[in-house]
Amino acid sequence: MASQPRIAVLLPCYNEAAAIERTVAGFRAALPGATIFVYDNNSSDGTVALARAAGAIVRTERSQGKGNVVRRMFADIDSDVYIMADGDLTYDPAAALDMVAMLLGEQLDMVVGTRKHRTTDAYRGGHVLGNRLFTGLLSGLFGRSFTDIFSGYRVFSRRFVKSFPVLSAGFEIETEISVHALELKMPVGELETNYGARPEGSASKLSTYRDGWKILKTIVTLYRVERPVLFYGTVGVTLLLLGVVLAVPLVLTYLATGLVPRVPTAIVITGLGIVATLCLFAGLILDTVTRGRREVRRLAYLAQPGPFRHCNICATVALD
Repeated sequence: MASQPRIAVLLPCYNEAAAIERTVAGFRAALPGATIFVYDNNSSDGTVALARAAGAIVRTERSQGKGNVVRRMFADIDSDVYIMADGDLTYDPAAALDMVAMLLGEQLDMVVGTRKHRTTDAYRGGHVLGNRLFTGLLSGLFGRSFTDIFSGYRVFSRRFVKSFPVLSAGFEIETEISVHALELKMPVGELETNYGARPEGSASKLSTYRDGWKILKTIVTLYRVERPVLFYGTVGVTLLLLGVVLAVPLVLTYLATGLVPRVPTAIVITGLGIVATLCLFAGLILDTVTRGRREVRRLAYLAQPGPFRHCNICATVALD
């Protein structure tokens, strides 16, 4: 029988003194053999001391932002299976066992814990609407999506973690993770998990409008980078159609009188045609670059060992 997989629980934290002890205890009970890491992001409320007292290994990332913390965690920790959750006790630690079993049993690279709200105050209405809008936008731009792209509860294989070039700095990290999996066509899955309200004394660090704008910019940027033909092609076709609309009256006037009375408009039309052509060719050229980058990322992904194989894994994944 193969050896047991190494499981690391990664908890990025910023001022979560009200919840971090119970979060660590919950994951310790769900996965007794896992190593629990708390990555503190400049907390000032005693989170570090409480996490250590609960038995977690505590490390610090000074650069503020969840994306910066995830980049550090993925770089530092060596394991077979990675569980990422928040330290605010909103995610159900007991679901981790089923998520790990699903990852290993189905040989997946990521399992997303889609959130099922246990109480009405667990999730702000604006966040629910924003999640639906961005999920639909991501599906429209990339052809497929996840049910809950902003879930912070995820289980990863080693080859996902070690081939993922984290570029985001803040809460847009979940969007980047989702697009990375979709672009490399990784085998992924979803599992519904309970999502509860924060305990008293814990406050959300997510700003609906500021972070929503950052997430929107991230989606547009990733679309421009990963789908250059469609992105620049859309811009080029739009400019070309605008030029045609402006040109129709000039052409009709020229056919009727043999004159071009609005020379500035003719110059604008010519400029639009040139810029549209440049956009179309830029998209084609950048598509070649994108394909090369995607191949390199795919090779880096395949260079890592696949999800850990184990006999009767569903019954034995929780280490004694």
